[in-house]
Amino acid sequence: MKRVSILIPAYNEEESLPLLYRRLADLMDAQPMYAWEVLFVNDGSRDHTLAILAQLRESDPRINYLDLSRNYGKEAAMLAGFDYVTGDCMVIMDADLQHPPELIPDMLRLWEQGYDDVYARRRTRGRESFLRRRLTAAFYALLRHTTRVTLQPNTGDFRLLDAVCIRALRRLRESQRYTKGMFSWIGFRKHELLFDQQDRVAGQSKWGFFKLLNLAIEGITSFTVAPLRIASVCGAIVSLLAFAYGLFILLKNLIYDDPVAGFPTLMVTILFLGGVQLLCIGIIGEYLGRIFTETKQRPVYFVSSYNGERAD
Repeated sequence: MKRVSILIPAYNEEESLPLLYRRLADLMDAQPMYAWEVLFVNDGSRDHTLAILAQLRESDPRINYLDLSRNYGKEAAMLAGFDYVTGDCMVIMDADLQHPPELIPDMLRLWEQGYDDVYARRRTRGRESFLRRRLTAAFYALLRHTTRVTLQPNTGDFRLLDAVCIRALRRLRESQRYTKGMFSWIGFRKHELLFDQQDRVAGQSKWGFFKLLNLAIEGITSFTVAPLRIASVCGAIVSLLAFAYGLFILLKNLIYDDPVAGFPTLMVTILFLGGVQLLCIGIIGEYLGRIFTETKQRPVYFVSSYNGERAD
């Protein structure tokens, strides 16, 4: 009997967990041909998420839970799940039921046909603001045009991965993580499933504007050096413009004997060049900061307990 793991990172999801469990239990009971494991990763929740997970574990041995020592973020929580799942395949989904569990049998059917990565692409995105949708589309368009890795648009973490993909992802231990890009980077046979993203059943989204912006910066700096090349191009363009402007001023003074307006010209030039230099230094600093973080080689996460038992 093949074993299927369901990985669910959870951060302050006490309201949605009972609803999620009921739908997962119905799914597992309807698919007795598989052995099931549901692994919740409690990412340092401050509400009663951990207590509810302990209660679910007592009532259903198919439920396992991993308690991290603090809130490390969803990317690190997923890596912890990769390390602890035991299935022949793994389904990653959110705890807020925006990812419908009823799609999992279709994923398993495609997995049985030989696909290693069955990813769910959003047909609709639920209740999202127009600005967020446009910014998301612009971000994926930027990545597609600046990186050699083919990223699937409108695709998140909701997917099924074969054991070969799980083993590959376990080997990627960088601290600054953009897992959506890693799914594409490792390759293997992929297949798309369309689904309608649901609205949250309870609670509030943990992904505010600045968290999404930080994730976008992680994605760009993890999978492309295009910003560094843009900085180089900006430097070349500014140098050419400065040379052309200087030549223009010289010819204008020699031919027309036109006095040079010193102070305004000087201030505009200094401010413009200073802005370009700060922009380029900032881009370089983003990459240097990530190099600095990676050279420390700190563990991505620490585990406090597994199924209520203290970690070694």
